[in-house]
Amino acid sequence: MIPLPVAELVTVVRGTPHDIPEPPPPVTGPVVIDSREAVPGALFAALPGERVDGHDFAGRAVAAGAAVVLATRPLGAGVPTVVVDDVTEALGALAQHTVRRLGTPVIALTGSSGKTSTKDLTAQLLERVGPTVYTAESFNNEIGLPLTALRVTGETRHLLLEMGARGIGHIRYLTTLAPPTIGMVLNVGTAHLGEFGSREAIAEAKGEIVETLPPAGEGGVAILNADDPLVRAMSARTRARVLFFGEAEEADIRAEDVHLTPQGRPAFRLSTPTGCADVTMRLYGEHHVSNALAAAAVAHEVGMSAEEIAQTLSAAGPLSKWRMEVTERADGVTIVNDAYNANPDSMRAALRALAAMGGAAGAEGGRTWAVLGAMAELGDDALAEHDAVGRLAVRLNVSKLVSVGGQEAAWLDMGAKNEGSWGEESVHVSDASAAVELLRGQLRPGDVVLVKASRSVGLEQVAIALAGDVDGVGEVVAR
Repeated sequence: MIPLPVAELVTVVRGTPHDIPEPPPPVTGPVVIDSREAVPGALFAALPGERVDGHDFAGRAVAAGAAVVLATRPLGAGVPTVVVDDVTEALGALAQHTVRRLGTPVIALTGSSGKTSTKDLTAQLLERVGPTVYTAESFNNEIGLPLTALRVTGETRHLLLEMGARGIGHIRYLTTLAPPTIGMVLNVGTAHLGEFGSREAIAEAKGEIVETLPPAGEGGVAILNADDPLVRAMSARTRARVLFFGEAEEADIRAEDVHLTPQGRPAFRLSTPTGCADVTMRLYGEHHVSNALAAAAVAHEVGMSAEEIAQTLSAAGPLSKWRMEVTERADGVTIVNDAYNANPDSMRAALRALAAMGGAAGAEGGRTWAVLGAMAELGDDALAEHDAVGRLAVRLNVSKLVSVGGQEAAWLDMGAKNEGSWGEESVHVSDASAAVELLRGQLRPGDVVLVKASRSVGLEQVAIALAGDVDGVGEVVAR
C-alpha cells in the first residue's frame, strides 16, 4: 500500500479518530483483516466474522505494530482507531481512493466458471510486461477486492481483479471501487443458479462488468466469449471496443486444431490478429483452452506478440491451490485435487479431464476414480444436476465413482446406477474419512483419482491425505 497519513485516511473513509497519538504515525504497511498478519505500519480492519469479531483482536494487531485500526466503535486507550459506520464500505472507499490516485490500469474478469484459473493465467502473462497485482485465490467480493487493490504501489503496471456476484448489482458495485478499462466475461453457466433463478439472470449480473467500461475512444475494451451465446450478446451492452475469443470463426483470438496430449493436457494453435503460434499447456483438461484464450486476449491488448503469449501459456501453471492440482505419488498413483469449488460446468470439465488422463494410465492397467461431493447453491435444479453428473461419470467410462456426503452425494450415486451400466463401481460413503479409508484399501499403481466438490464440503482432506500417504519422492507436477 502507498504511505497514507492518518489525516488523509480519516477524510477518505469519513471516519472519526480516537486515541491517535501525536504525531500520528502514517500507514505504511499492508491492510490486513487478520491480526496475525499485522506488521509495523499496517492498517488493521476490524471486520465481524462468522465465528469471531475482529474488534476483539485489535489490541493484538496494534501490539504487533499496526499503526491504526478501522473499527465501528472506539477500542480504548492504547488502540489508535478510526471509527466508521461500516468497515467493509470504508475499505472500498480506501481502495477507490488508492486506485484513482495512482492511476493504475485495471483489468477485471467475471464468469460462472474458470475465473480463478483464467486470472492465474492472465497474471502470468501480464508479469511479462511489468509488475502486476492480482486477486489471491478467489477473493473476489466486496472485502477481497479492496484488499487486493490496496496492494498496489507506484511500481504496479497492472491491477488484475476477479469479480464474483451473488446477485444483481454486485459486480456494478465492485467496478465503482476499481473501474476497469478492460473487462472480460468468460461464460454464463449454472453456478449459483439457486440464487439467481435462471441463466438469463446470471447473464444480466455478469454483463454489468462491460456496461461500466469506458467508451472505445477512451480505451475501453470488452473481451467476450464468442462460443457462449449469452456472453456474445453482451456486445450490445457496452460502449467499449469488443474483442471476441473462442473457437468460433468470428473470434479475434481463436484456438485451432484443439486436442489433448496423451497425458490429458490441452494443445492448440493460437491465432491472433498479429500472428499464430502453437500452445501445449501444463494444465489438465480441454476446458482450459477457453481460459487460455481469454487470458491471451488481454495479453494481446497490452502488446504481447502471439509467440510471447504462446510461450508463456505453455509454461504457466495454476497459482491457486486445489484447482486441478496434480500430484504423482512415488508408487505410481496420481491424485488430482480440484476440491476448491464445484458447479455443474466445472464438474463436467473435471470429469472429462479425468477421462483423458486415464487414457494414458489405462494403457498400463490403471483406473480412474471420481471422488465427488455436493455442488452447492443449485436450488431446485440440485437433484437433476447431481443425477446428471453421476450419469456422465458412467458415460465417460470412469472406473469408480465414490460419492461423499449426504443427500447430494446420494443423488450422484443414484444417477450413476440409474444410467444402467454400473453396479458396484459406484459407492456412496458418509464422509471424507470413510472415503480415505476406502481408497487406501483399493488404490494401485497407475490409478488416477479426481477429488472435487463445493468448498463447503471440505473434500480437499481426501486429496491431501491420499497425496501424503506414500513415503518417497512424490511430485506435484501441476499446481
